[in-house]
Amino acid sequence: MANLGVTFYMFLVGLEMDITPLQKMGKTAFSVAIAGIIFPLIAGVGLHAMILEHQTSVRAPEMGAYFWSIALSLTSFPDLARALSDHKLMYTELGKTALTAAAVCDLSCWSLLVVAVCIISGRKELHIAIPVMMFMASLWFVLRPFIRKIAKRISQRSKDAPFPDNHIYFILSLVLLSGFITELCGAHSMFGAFMLGLMIPGGKLGASIKDKVEEFIVGILLPPTFLIIGARTNFVFIFADVSIGMVLLVILLASLAKIVSTLLVCLYFKCPMRDGLALGVLMNTKGVLALIVLNEGRNMQGFDQQTFTWIMAAILLMTIITGPIVSWTHNSARHLRPYNHRNLERSKPDTPLRVLVCVHSTRNLPGLISLLQNSNATRNSPITIFAAHLVELTRASAMLIFHDKNKTVDTEINTTREKAEAEQIVSAFKSFEKDNPAAAVQPLTAVSSYATMHEDVNNFALDKFASIILIPYHKRPDGVGGWTDENIEHKQVNQNLLATSSCSIGLLVDRGLMGVSESQKDTQECHVAMFFIEGPDDREALAYAWRMAGNPRLVLTLVRFFLGKDVSELGEGVEEDDHEIFTTIFEREKQKQLDDDYVNEFRFRTMHDQSIAYVEELVNSSDEIISTINTAYSDFNLYVVGRGHGKACPLTAGLSNWSDSPELGPLGEALVSSDFESPPSVLVVQQSAHLSTGSSKHNLLDTMQKMYE
Repeated sequence: MANLGVTFYMFLVGLEMDITPLQKMGKTAFSVAIAGIIFPLIAGVGLHAMILEHQTSVRAPEMGAYFWSIALSLTSFPDLARALSDHKLMYTELGKTALTAAAVCDLSCWSLLVVAVCIISGRKELHIAIPVMMFMASLWFVLRPFIRKIAKRISQRSKDAPFPDNHIYFILSLVLLSGFITELCGAHSMFGAFMLGLMIPGGKLGASIKDKVEEFIVGILLPPTFLIIGARTNFVFIFADVSIGMVLLVILLASLAKIVSTLLVCLYFKCPMRDGLALGVLMNTKGVLALIVLNEGRNMQGFDQQTFTWIMAAILLMTIITGPIVSWTHNSARHLRPYNHRNLERSKPDTPLRVLVCVHSTRNLPGLISLLQNSNATRNSPITIFAAHLVELTRASAMLIFHDKNKTVDTEINTTREKAEAEQIVSAFKSFEKDNPAAAVQPLTAVSSYATMHEDVNNFALDKFASIILIPYHKRPDGVGGWTDENIEHKQVNQNLLATSSCSIGLLVDRGLMGVSESQKDTQECHVAMFFIEGPDDREALAYAWRMAGNPRLVLTLVRFFLGKDVSELGEGVEEDDHEIFTTIFEREKQKQLDDDYVNEFRFRTMHDQSIAYVEELVNSSDEIISTINTAYSDFNLYVVGRGHGKACPLTAGLSNWSDSPELGPLGEALVSSDFESPPSVLVVQQSAHLSTGSSKHNLLDTMQKMYE
């Protein structure tokens, strides 16, 4: 039963491994893989020779060097993928490099293991391995195209139906047959099963097989193997006949071989020490595959009791140190540190823009795509859009799927409905890219749990240097003046993003926003009102509206609200000591100066643009703000406001007393809740939660001086 469990588990490992990225692997990943194979192989042979030299009574079998070397060179691909997912590194360059290098290591090590097993079984006659290699080649070049063709035909014929059970049972029968044939050739049955899994397409067929048998294999068939390995490991004999120092030295060197080799390669390519150390530890992930290799070596009398326990202790040490070291080097909160120009206020309105757009369902598409159309993508200021379809995790580990815009979606997402949605989302953004030559779109699907989805989005935004993340509101209009919750979990995702993002956030409340672009033939115009009160969020909102104002089909009105004489600067009923009062006044004056500089620069640069208007309104309360908007600014397609997080503003203090949607901010929630005859859409903007308040923009005098020099 243990051998049967190992055979089917190796089939699942091959099924999960995607070797397509190997065709485009970079120099760093390839070098890490090669170094991670060669150095541990040498270390394994050397350490085993050291053991033989220091044993005095019973000598370990010499052929154990094969299994020591392969076990140290191996990187467990499934366990590495789960470790990257747990540490939110799956979507980073570090994660991609680790997965690509691990795939090369695994394929190379399994090939070496085939040769080693055949040599040992055939009394060191190398030609015994030839039948195994020929059988695997026939699987790859003969059976693989046939299965892929059948799978593609069935998927096209029944697009929304699950894969037929009889086809799945046939493939599971092939697992047993391929294992039996490799046994006849002189190798273990797991090699044929692994190769068969590697050639199965990973779309609907692969997902259907995993759904049917994964829990049974991992939960029922595989545990007897662990029971046997545990029974063969006896730490009582670990120090027998050898000094304690020698044992500890061997275990330590075995654990460090792959880490050191990977770190040296990273330093050669001038990678940061932190990334090199983390990559080395991740490449040292052993997991179940290493245990299977060692157990096979024990079955073939390659280990005695003592050496088997030594290598098991080394594997245990590698497993223990992986989590803490990666957490220390790439802690999520520290990894998301801000970098320069990750907001719009610090960049010019005519510079390239990188946007991460988050989509939960096709209902979010019209508003977000219309907003992108209004964002003025031109040849001088192009927009790079990363369109992320966020899907709830229902499998063992999170994943990121990049879609080829020229092919149909064929992924392992949860259901056929979500697959159909992914296809519609890719198609919609493909159409947007076609209509907007200055926009480049990279569609992808991110599968993660709702509790950690914001971390995945933040990591991807950081990796792609996005300046702003656009997210949809979790409610949608019900058609009778109210709102309907699409998914309450989406609200928590939005709030987590607003609290942790290292770049700006734009939350869109869509109520039929229309998109306009220069390429359209009609003469419709989109009227946008930006309501400016104070603070960094309002400056960020103005920066986005400023960029939109470059669209020739868009009319922008900037409305700035000022405090009336009847409003206290510090608010009423606030008890503060002298130091707090001084700090508050100083901070408010600092922000006011930044606000004045930014608004004045906007007015100066757009003074000759007839499609932009500037209005000042004097108000004494939050009620007056809402009544002014209802009276004078109700005939607009889109409102752009700052969220106003952080310190309370006297003008919006009355609005924040009651709040059902704090992610919208006081003014944003009031606008969404107000009764308009033709309710406009609302874009709520928040500057990066990690960036300090302040602007690197020049003030008006500096701008004028530069322009006239």
